[in-house]
Amino acid sequence: MAVVFLVLAVAGLIGTWAFNLMAITQAVDFIGDLLNSGPAVSSISVDLLVVAIAGCVFIVVEARRLGMRFGWLYVVLAGVTALAFTFPLFLAMRERRLSQVTTAALPPA
Repeated sequence: MAVVFLVLAVAGLIGTWAFNLMAITQAVDFIGDLLNSGPAVSSISVDLLVVAIAGCVFIVVEARRLGMRFGWLYVVLAGVTALAFTFPLFLAMRERRLSQVTTAALPPA
């Protein structure tokens, strides 16, 4: 599962930044496009915003629960890169941590 999440993280980074770079070079107004491109785009924007907030809360709470250091950094990086990158990256690191916790909890053979 960790590998699947890492592949999704890379796809999210490449996919979002391809469009971000295009928008930057064309001097596009991100917020204006999101708010003024009609009700369908606004609906998708609100939908994704709520999911992003829920994902960020999950990242912080789950990182604390599992004793993962710097969980908040995934949320900060989401604002700099994209949540499509940092959320699957967090899930991959979470899988790694769960594996470590499970291995440590197993009785010696």
